[in-house]
Amino acid sequence: MNIAWVIVVLLVVIFLQGMVYSKWGLRGIRYQRHFKQTTAFEGETIEMVDEIENRKWLPVPWIRLESKMSPYLTISSDQTNENKPDVFHRTLFSLMPFQRIRRTHQLVAKRRGYYPLDTVSVTTGDVVGFGETFDSVSASTAVTVYPKVISMDDIPLPSHSWFGDITVRRWIIEDPFLQKGVREYQYGDPLQAVNWKATARTNQLQINQKDFTADHHVMIYVNFDLNEDIRLPIHDEQVIEKALSYAASLANTTIEEGMATGFGCNGYFVEPFTNKTAPIKPSVRVEPSQSGQQIEYIFDAIAKLTMDRSRNFRAFLQEEIDLERTNTDIVIFTAIMTEKIEHQIQQLKAMGNAVEVVMLDQVQTEAGEADAS
Repeated sequence: MNIAWVIVVLLVVIFLQGMVYSKWGLRGIRYQRHFKQTTAFEGETIEMVDEIENRKWLPVPWIRLESKMSPYLTISSDQTNENKPDVFHRTLFSLMPFQRIRRTHQLVAKRRGYYPLDTVSVTTGDVVGFGETFDSVSASTAVTVYPKVISMDDIPLPSHSWFGDITVRRWIIEDPFLQKGVREYQYGDPLQAVNWKATARTNQLQINQKDFTADHHVMIYVNFDLNEDIRLPIHDEQVIEKALSYAASLANTTIEEGMATGFGCNGYFVEPFTNKTAPIKPSVRVEPSQSGQQIEYIFDAIAKLTMDRSRNFRAFLQEEIDLERTNTDIVIFTAIMTEKIEHQIQQLKAMGNAVEVVMLDQVQTEAGEADAS
C-alpha cells in the first residue's frame, strides 16, 4: 500500500471517529457537583466536589467542565480575581469505559454572601481534537457564607455605651410569676410574700423568693445609606460589610448571654429570596428571639443581603415606629446621621426603647488617623 492509500485510510478513520464522538461522546455522561458544607464563615476554606461518570463502552479521551463562579469563591487566596464580575472554573478529565472520577477542589470564601452554582458547560471531542461537542448540564448547588465574627473588643461601641451593663445585668427585673424558692424574712419584706407553710415547717418567718427574667429585647440595625438619595449606588461597600460583621458579632454575643436578639436593615435579600418583579422590595427583619436557632437565622439573613437598599433608613425606622416596637435595646450601625433619623430615634426612645448609635464614618476616620500616625 502506497503512501496515498495510507493517507486516505487515515483520513477516513479520523472522519469516522469524529462522527462517532460527535454523536455518542456525551451520551452516558453523568455529572454531579456539591459542596461538602452548605455554610461557612468569611475567610474559611470550603470543599467543592466534582463527580463525573462515563456509563458507556466508548472511552472519552478528554472532557472539559466549565462553570461561572463568583470572584469571591476562588481556588486560592489570590486577590487578582476580586475586581472581575465573574470568573470561570475549568476542569479537564479523561474517562475510560464505565469509569467514575471524583475530584475535590479547595475554595476560599472571601466575602459573605449567597453563592449558587446552577449549570456546567460540558465539552468533549474526538481523539485528534478536530471536532468538539458541547452541552449544558444542570448541577444546582449553593453555599451560604456568613459574615466574619470578630471579638467584642474590636467593635467600636462608645465608651459610654450601656452594652457592657446589659451583658452583665441582662436588664434583670423580678418576675412575680417565677418562683425560685423561699428565704428568711427580712425587715421591709411585704407580708403578702410570706410563705405560711414554710413558716410553719421551720418555725421561722419565710418569704417567697421570686426569680428574675430578662425583660428587654435587643435589636441590631444596619443603615445601608451612605447618602440620602436612594437612586445613587452604594459607593463604599466595605463600610456596609464592616457594619454587617459588627452586627453579626454583636448578635452572637448577646444571644450567648441569653438575651433575645433580632436584626434589621433597609437592604433586601438576593434572588431567589426576594420577588424580582416587586416595585418596592421589603426591608429585612429578624424578630428578637433567644431560641437555639436564632443566631443561624441572623447569620443567614445577613449572608443573603444584596448590596442595595429597599428604602431610606428613615423609612425603615418609621416602619419600626409603626410596628410600635417598645421595651427594646436598639443598636444602630450607620455612616450618616440626618435630622429626620435623629427625630425618629427620639421617637423610639419616647416609646420606651434604649438606642445606641455607632457612627461608622467616625470609626473609619479614627482608623485612618491611626494608620497615618
